[in-house]
Amino acid sequence: GAFLADLQNWRFLHGVRDSVLGLLGPLTSADLMESSGEGLKVAYQGFPGAYSEAAAKKAYPNCQTVPCEHFDTAFQAVQNWIVDRAVLPLENTLGGSIHRNYDLLLRHELHIVGEVRLAVRHCLLANRGVKIGNLRNVISHPQALAQCEHTLTELGIEHRQAVDDTAGAAKLVAEQMLQDTGAVASSLAAELYGLDILAENIQDEKVNVTRFMMLAREPIIPRVDKPFKTSIVFSLEEGPGQLFKALAVFALREINLTKIESRPHKKRPFRVADDAFSTRVLRLPVLCRP
Repeated sequence: GAFLADLQNWRFLHGVRDSVLGLLGPLTSADLMESSGEGLKVAYQGFPGAYSEAAAKKAYPNCQTVPCEHFDTAFQAVQNWIVDRAVLPLENTLGGSIHRNYDLLLRHELHIVGEVRLAVRHCLLANRGVKIGNLRNVISHPQALAQCEHTLTELGIEHRQAVDDTAGAAKLVAEQMLQDTGAVASSLAAELYGLDILAENIQDEKVNVTRFMMLAREPIIPRVDKPFKTSIVFSLEEGPGQLFKALAVFALREINLTKIESRPHKKRPFRVADDAFSTRVLRLPVLCRP
């Protein structure tokens, strides 16, 4: 399987500093713009007003954001030099991991150069003059609808329709001037598309945070004045205790793992074990992260 692991350990990073500096090139002008993002084009998935755009602005406050229709479009935009960075979601405290982006990390030769966390606060949006009592339907991204299910039911809105993007839902409601349909999206989307906010913080669980990764074509040089998180990918042959032995390498060096992900190996999806029971064994690439 393939493993993506995030490692965070001061002594480990300090110890490999010399080898890292030997492998990587000198600082570039892009590195100097990193803190504010001034002059950078940053891709995100969704329409303007999406939570991903807010995350991109949080990561690079002075950047130029570039909306992309799909996650893989954002990856390709960085790889093909159309943009400088991409900010894409990896996991949500309610919805869990976004496996599509883990898989795309394995397919593209890009580097994670940082992460940003964004508190997701869903709002119920509608056209001017529309009241909650007028709404018969609500549209949004499937995860947003799931995260607000109980609240929407309490508000008397029984019909839900899934679309690709929260901001796209707000855009659709505004463009079609829908009077019986609302959207679950951000307050920024309400501002951009001229919608009223009928209710704020409508998610069922008030703690709703998404972790985004910041992607670039080149890695960054780790500083030595603070700990850095590292993500790695590796695969293992089948056998007793193989995963245990691999993880022991980190444990014996007091390197903390904060997350581990297992993903299917696309080129070797199944392997038949030739034993008396003809057992079929599933091979899983694993993605580990500290």
